[in-house]
Amino acid sequence: MKRYALVIGASGGIGEEISKKLAREGWNLYLQYYKGKEKIERLQKELELIGSEVIIIQADLTLTAGAAFLTSQLFAVDSVIFAGGTAHYSLFQEIAEEEIDKLWHLHVKSPMIIVQKVLPKLRKAVFPSIVLVSSVWGQTGAACEVAYSTVKGAQLAFVKALAKELAPSNIRINAIAPGAVDTPMMAQFSTEEKMDIEADIPMGRLGSAAEIAEAVYFICSPASSYITGQVLAVNGGWYT
Repeated sequence: MKRYALVIGASGGIGEEISKKLAREGWNLYLQYYKGKEKIERLQKELELIGSEVIIIQADLTLTAGAAFLTSQLFAVDSVIFAGGTAHYSLFQEIAEEEIDKLWHLHVKSPMIIVQKVLPKLRKAVFPSIVLVSSVWGQTGAACEVAYSTVKGAQLAFVKALAKELAPSNIRINAIAPGAVDTPMMAQFSTEEKMDIEADIPMGRLGSAAEIAEAVYFICSPASSYITGQVLAVNGGWYT
């Protein structure tokens, strides 16, 4: 039986690894991206060589029209995985209103719209699931990342509430909360700053995108059939 997953933010470090993991496990994929056309096309070719059917969709999810366009391109969906997004670093008093709007739309409003529009398709799936890749900051908050922490926390509230509503339909929704992961998002930190972060993590290192992908796959798989409304922290023991 063919299974189709929508991976949002597939051109990012974590989204790419999730896509590779699912393809290796026999999934067909819709890969959403905003920028990085060449990268997503290379990924498409790589996954097709594995045997996956891959459809790439360009959509700007900071806009309501982008979410509507994305969902209009889907014909069958068994799983939806939100792995995209951007962070913002500044003092709270210095963040512009436009940046707050962008973060809210990208991390909260668009996911809500997408899930709402995809639910009829998920109800037809044999083993439907939704996964949001949130953040440790959604659980505990971070200074100089107040707006980002806020929208990531909103994702967790969305998961917990919607899980109760969707459970009778056998649609599961969960979140993954990564800690510090070695992806391009960490490039803005110096080597010294990364070493300081690693020293604060009980396991003594950053996580890998592949480790997050394994957690996402588990939550999408039948092995987690009785798990819904949960937040799985994948953070090396950081902020437990």
